[in-house]
Amino acid sequence: MRFVILTGMSGAGKSTALKMLEDMGYFCVDNLPIALIEKFVQLAGIQSGSQKVALGLDIRNGQALEELDMVLEELSCEQIEYEILFLDAEDSVLIKRYKETRRTHPLSGGARVDEGIFEERRRLKFLREQANYIIDTSHLLTRELRKELGSIFVDNKDYTSLFVHVLSFGFKYGIPGDADLVFDVRFLPNPYYVEDLKRKTGNDAEVQRYVLSEPDAEEFIRKLWDLIQFLIPRYIKEGKNQLIIGVGCTGGKHRSVTMANELYKKLGQIPGIGIKIEHRDIEKDTK
Repeated sequence: MRFVILTGMSGAGKSTALKMLEDMGYFCVDNLPIALIEKFVQLAGIQSGSQKVALGLDIRNGQALEELDMVLEELSCEQIEYEILFLDAEDSVLIKRYKETRRTHPLSGGARVDEGIFEERRRLKFLREQANYIIDTSHLLTRELRKELGSIFVDNKDYTSLFVHVLSFGFKYGIPGDADLVFDVRFLPNPYYVEDLKRKTGNDAEVQRYVLSEPDAEEFIRKLWDLIQFLIPRYIKEGKNQLIIGVGCTGGKHRSVTMANELYKKLGQIPGIGIKIEHRDIEKDTK
């Protein structure tokens, strides 16, 4: 049996996630009144272990949400095991999503959306602190969210709530403003000046061989990997949920793409983290 309480920020993708869990065989109920949770547990057969259940709870419960802490304590006393999944996103992303859908934040009233988001964070703070899993959907595609949910709630893989986003980019187009770590690989020989490689990218084997044949490339990856292995458990301990690692070269097509791909492969060796790779500028200057 598995009992999942799905909650988080409005606009972070809770409705989408609940539908995904339903597709994965979970019996899903959204926005159940807080006062009915204990009765729902009994009716759903959670105590007898006959169901995989996902319960969506969020700020729409209004002031009754304040009673949830007591209800969760009661469930623990009755030895009913539950897990809390909290979906989050950056404020700027949430604001953009509200503008695109032309929806009103449930707590904003006649005020600005950012004021509603601020108040929602305040009210949901206790749930975020208790969450077993926190997924930041700011930079996740729908299929990537589905993959993460499947890893946790179907494949039962360990999950540390850290999602690592590897991002290659070109310095000529600007450093990513949301990057936590930025590494410059412009010290490596540039395939752009090799006629046969100029129009290829770091996703092509010929470019990869050219870049990685340089001894400094191998040493850079080794030292970078040592640093990442040192940092990740400490970020997890500190409670960080998302880590964006930027790898840049001049145009973001050859060296940075190659080295980002190498780092991405190595990150797959670390259990319990979500990983994603993106080549921001790979399609620019294609002519």
